[in-house]
Amino acid sequence: MNDRLRTSAAAAALVLAATGLASATTGPASATQAEAKPAGCPTLKISDGWYGENKARIDALIADHCGDKGKKPVAVFDWDNTVIKNDVGDATFYWLLRNDRIRPPRNGDWSTTSRHLTPDAATALGEACPTGVRTLPTATDTRCADELLAVYGSGATTGGKTAFAGHDRRRMEPQYAWLAQLLRGWTTRQVESFAAAARAENLAAPQGATQQVGTARVTGWVRYYDQQRDLVRALRAAGFDVWIVSASPEPVVDVWAKGVGVDPSHALGIRNTTERGRLTAHLKGCGTVRDGEDEMITYIDGKRCWINQEIFGVRGPAAERVQPASRRQVFAAGDSDTDISFLRDATGLRLVLNRNKNELMCRAYENGDGRWVVNPMFIEPKKQKATPYPCASTGYTAGDGTAEPVRRADGTVIPDQRDTVF
Repeated sequence: MNDRLRTSAAAAALVLAATGLASATTGPASATQAEAKPAGCPTLKISDGWYGENKARIDALIADHCGDKGKKPVAVFDWDNTVIKNDVGDATFYWLLRNDRIRPPRNGDWSTTSRHLTPDAATALGEACPTGVRTLPTATDTRCADELLAVYGSGATTGGKTAFAGHDRRRMEPQYAWLAQLLRGWTTRQVESFAAAARAENLAAPQGATQQVGTARVTGWVRYYDQQRDLVRALRAAGFDVWIVSASPEPVVDVWAKGVGVDPSHALGIRNTTERGRLTAHLKGCGTVRDGEDEMITYIDGKRCWINQEIFGVRGPAAERVQPASRRQVFAAGDSDTDISFLRDATGLRLVLNRNKNELMCRAYENGDGRWVVNPMFIEPKKQKATPYPCASTGYTAGDGTAEPVRRADGTVIPDQRDTVF
């Protein structure tokens, strides 16, 4: 293991204090402030996997808020590839296909499964999958399974036609939403049982395992990051209110979140509307988006909206806007551009697991306010990106899909950034 990952919290704290860099690199939570807090504040127990001074910085933040009186400080984690390695939405979708648990749409009309599904995709799915069955026989019908897998996994049909269109790319990812929408007809409890079965299989499978879905070999394993379990434990012991926000279906996230001690009441995911106790193919709304309009999920700016609405009680159009510091999370953790808005909202530290995502790494490496903490993934970390992140040209994706420069709050462009934490 890289020696930089073995830096101890104590040594890093001494380095920060000795060099006078504590306030510049840790924001409000410095090593010297930590010493002034009451004895007994929790710290991270696991040192392996933490890069450089990262563990010390997080311990300092915890100490800075340990014993806070009044309102609990809030910590918010993305889920997939942030708290766990791999993707629980994918794991559940693969399980559904392997176990014939996807219901066909009424009258074989696949356009009813998503208002963003293109006619080309609806036609391809209608030709590949049977009608007149209670559930699709995807365990054995490889043509149907392959078409579903292509539309969900790549956003295109097996024939290469675009599968989704007409959405705001800062508020909605139809591929992610489609998994929740394909759960139409099941109850929440049934979906939780599907997720639990997928969870058991993926945790039992050896690291690196694959599984057969249709004619494809796909990822067949998931692991919790021990370091993130440890971090959630320390935050909760220090009095933080810890939440999960994910772009996977909420019943799926609920099942997995229990594995790090987070109650389902503190897990936010894509929420379906219900009808007579069963999930529909429509989604709950947030901010200015009403239930059933299917235009905003827990994705980029949608994560901000759902956090504001469900954690801080902000309703209506205001939920879509950045809130005053007193109504924002102190700590946030994520791994992808899909997490950028709620990470930027964090007032204390913003932990980024480096998966070489352009906008996220542009903002994290520029580190304009000193609150960003970049760490390699704890399992199978990425190698160093050979070329700089294209911050000054195409690092940002606008709502209409246009690639643009990544800009600071004042409108100036962030220069290209080199990959230095890997």
